[in-house]
Order: sequence, then structure tokens, then C-alpha cells
Amino acid sequence: MAEAERITGAPDDPRTAGGERAEPDAAGDGAATPAPAAEGATAVPGVSVASGAAAAPERDASRGAGRKVLVLFAVAAFAYALDLVSKALVVARLEHHQAIHLIGDWLRLEVIRNPGAAFGMGEAYTVIFTVIAAAVIFVIARLSRKLYSGPWAVALGLLLGGALGNLTDRLFRSPGVFKGAVVDFISPRHFAVFNLADSAIVCGGVLIVLLSFRGLDPDGTVHRD
Repeated sequence: MAEAERITGAPDDPRTAGGERAEPDAAGDGAATPAPAAEGATAVPGVSVASGAAAAPERDASRGAGRKVLVLFAVAAFAYALDLVSKALVVARLEHHQAIHLIGDWLRLEVIRNPGAAFGMGEAYTVIFTVIAAAVIFVIARLSRKLYSGPWAVALGLLLGGALGNLTDRLFRSPGVFKGAVVDFISPRHFAVFNLADSAIVCGGVLIVLLSFRGLDPDGTVHRD
């Protein structure tokens, strides 16, 4: 009988297939071994494939928010630097000199020290305007944590840069800390004298109004009333 089995190729052990003996698993009970992971897949201990897939959108959203915050601070830094440089130039070369006429009497450059708010308003409330500027900076910093909109990043960056520009004058220019006079030098005809920080604040405010009318929120969602 054994000779016949060897001739016909019949296995001596029913657990042997194709002339090869099946190896028992580590427990010795012959249980099926789990199928190997798909080629190219990387197993992470304690993390299932489903949880890894769910975390991917969160990482993408986090990177998107980070890019918008970078845009905000880049715009703010540019507006702030432009304001500081322009004020330093006009104070050094134009203060106590004759005004420069750019477009006849329609647009001039002349240095005026303004203790009030933008465009010369509220000269008796310098300290209050200083506190307001600091509060605006704080609020923008809080909003930046949930910022997912590029246009909002630009608008808030303009506000932040302009507020920092005028706040720097309030803190470091005469007559003293929190009472410093802002340097204004752009003088259109029949209009208040202002500076580049004021311009950045106005542009940022106008952009925020337009975005609000369009229903775009800082977090990137769009709502329709």
C-alpha cells in the first residue's frame, strides 16, 4: 500500500499539499495565518488604516490654515515696514521744510504730528486710541487661529500692519509713551492729512466689508442670508 502511494504521489499526511508539509502556526493549532499587508503599505503600531485616513483631512486643513496665517503676517510685515520707512524718510528730509507739491495743489507732502486718530480726529483722546489699536492687534491675533480664507488673510494683514504702524508712533514718539503723535504726511486738497498706515487700515476695512457682503467668513465658509 505504501509502495502504491509513493507511485501515485498520494500524500502520506492529509495536511500535506503538493508534496510539502504545512507548517503549524506559533500556537501549534494550525490556525490560518493573517494575510500579509498590501504591497507598499506601512503598518503603524496602534494606528488602523481607517484612523490614518481620517487624520489626513485634518492635516491638510492644518497646513491650509498655516499658509493663510503666513499670508496674513507677510502682508502685515510689508505694510508695517513700508509705513516705518516712509515716516523715517519724511521726518528726516521733509519736516520743518516747505511742502512738496506732487500734483499742483491737489496733492502735497507735508509733515504734521497728529495726536488724534486717523485723519486728525479726536486729538484729546490719544491714550484711548492707543488702547484701541492694541485691542485690534489682539483680536486679529485671535482670529488668525481659525483663518482659512486668503482674502481675509490679506484684509486682516492690512489692518494689522496699519495698526502696528500707528501704535509704534504712539509708543515711541514725543511727547511720551502712549501719548506719542502720529506722523502724517500725505495731504490731498480739501481732505485730512494721513499716512500709509491709515491707508492700509482703510483698505483692509473696505475689503472686510466687501467680503462680508459676499458672505465669506474668515474660516472659509460661505453663507447666504
